[in-house]
Amino acid sequence: MVNHWLGKSARRSALASLLAVALVTGCSGGGKEPEASGNNGEGGEPVTVRVFKSHMGVGTIPDRNNDHVKYVQEKTGVVYELMTTPPGSEPTEYLNLMIASDDLPDILRPIGGVEQTLIKQGGALALDELLPKYAPNVWKNIPEEAWDVVRSASPDGHIYYVPKVFLVPERAPMIRQDWLDKVGLAMPATVEEYKDVLRAFRDKDPNGNGKPDELPTSGREFGKWMDHLFGMYGVAMWEGVPEWDIYEGEIQYAGVSKNMKAAIAFIRELYEEKLLDNETFLNKGDVWTAKINNNLVGSWYHLPANLRDRYTAMLEGAPDAYVVGMPMPKAEGFEGYVTQKSMGEPEWIIPAAAEDKAAASLKLLDFFYDKSNDEFIRFGIEGQQHEVVDGKKVLLPPEDSRPIALGMRNLTTKEDMDIRIKETIPEDMQKMVTDVFAVSTADARRIAGDGLPNTVYEGFPDIQSHKLFQEYLTKIVIGEWPIEKFDEFVDRWYKAGGDKVTERVQEWYANVSK
Repeated sequence: MVNHWLGKSARRSALASLLAVALVTGCSGGGKEPEASGNNGEGGEPVTVRVFKSHMGVGTIPDRNNDHVKYVQEKTGVVYELMTTPPGSEPTEYLNLMIASDDLPDILRPIGGVEQTLIKQGGALALDELLPKYAPNVWKNIPEEAWDVVRSASPDGHIYYVPKVFLVPERAPMIRQDWLDKVGLAMPATVEEYKDVLRAFRDKDPNGNGKPDELPTSGREFGKWMDHLFGMYGVAMWEGVPEWDIYEGEIQYAGVSKNMKAAIAFIRELYEEKLLDNETFLNKGDVWTAKINNNLVGSWYHLPANLRDRYTAMLEGAPDAYVVGMPMPKAEGFEGYVTQKSMGEPEWIIPAAAEDKAAASLKLLDFFYDKSNDEFIRFGIEGQQHEVVDGKKVLLPPEDSRPIALGMRNLTTKEDMDIRIKETIPEDMQKMVTDVFAVSTADARRIAGDGLPNTVYEGFPDIQSHKLFQEYLTKIVIGEWPIEKFDEFVDRWYKAGGDKVTERVQEWYANVSK
């Protein structure tokens, strides 16, 4: 059996019309081979490659005189010019504007499903022959099954993007162990015990400031980043978006399952008792993060790999703070799990219009997949990304005044994660982070729909956007609608094209399960 995987990025219909007008059509399978732009560190004029990434984080954009940029240039013959979304802009909309204005970067991280539209409109460069030649480390380090996924996502079977590969669970339910200790309760094993813990968090002042400001658990707008509350009921969720898994013996959309109805009813109860942050559906990412960092949230769902900066912030106000992974509490009649997706999300794509820079772009990308560069990639430049303490490199926390260092590798194995924890997490935090990963790994399950190409949604943008689900979820949880309205949502979802999409998904699953 060949495993086919592909990420969940949604294609936006508005982008298709923009691309039809604005994109410069490029080669798909054949066409000219790009010149070997860049000198690969062997002399000659360097080539400038514009790299677009959204969600860059805290810091300034480096210029060509930056030491990190210069080091990469020395090794590759490529000067990287980092581009990102302007403050206050919505990333997908900003990328749409770039495409409409024909001002495309040379290599970009696709968002909002742009990779499928680029492929269909002839605006993506086929990489089958270019990757082995100009990015051999990318080619050999990414598993063959991941390349199979990428091929399965294009109508002609070509490779049009470099995928993300994450072979360990990325996300985990987390809980403040120091709060559990202060309220005198053990780790909850059932949903009812979890509710008792949340009530104690609400009522017993575990953050010790004498104010009733504790948020037992919290999420973000559209119901994102509270997947643990769904996972207890066996709902496949990925950052608040229902995925596809096996329900009642066949692959189905988790959003219309009986499991989902039970989960929403549970979350509604939490909201009514103020056990769930009542600002959840208003929380922007920075607000939600600040609540956790400022010791206001007792239980949440996120990335264990991001705990270093979060925990450092917690310690400023709570010296006894300690975070642990929370095993998924048992809900009677359901099998809970942490949703795991491992391969296939589009990570890098080269526009056909940037074909003349393709060789240089791939050389740049290959630098980050070359294991001989691992130490530099992890630690960067002294004084900018790390400092040396007692002869050991220690990462500096991100600050607005420090330059951001480009990172392009998104391939993580268990070995990679162990090394990352050892070399980039302070020693006094390493056990904490490792233990959280261990709990997440024990509860994680790869879902049946991992790798589902978003082409199954073609012609049904409303189904693909999940907006109907988000509307019903929000209004039912906050009490504006009764839980019985969920049945209306299921009916509307199928009538809006869910029946046809389900048919396509089940056909896909039958093929990849052979």
